[in-house]
Amino acid sequence: MSLTKSWYTIDEASSKYGLSTRQIQKWMEDGLIRTEEVKGMVTLINGDDIELELGMVPSI
Repeated sequence: MSLTKSWYTIDEASSKYGLSTRQIQKWMEDGLIRTEEVKGMVTLINGDDIELELGMVPSI
């Protein structure tokens, strides 16, 4: 279990990782980033998945 925050709003993730919200939305559409939804609206996205896409996590 991670001790750091790993779920972000799209705006938080955009700011933290220096990505455009459009890039994040594209990855969401492609199914590359896990999301949490409420009533069909994405509320949170998984930062670990973004780090994988950016190559920030070393492969094991």
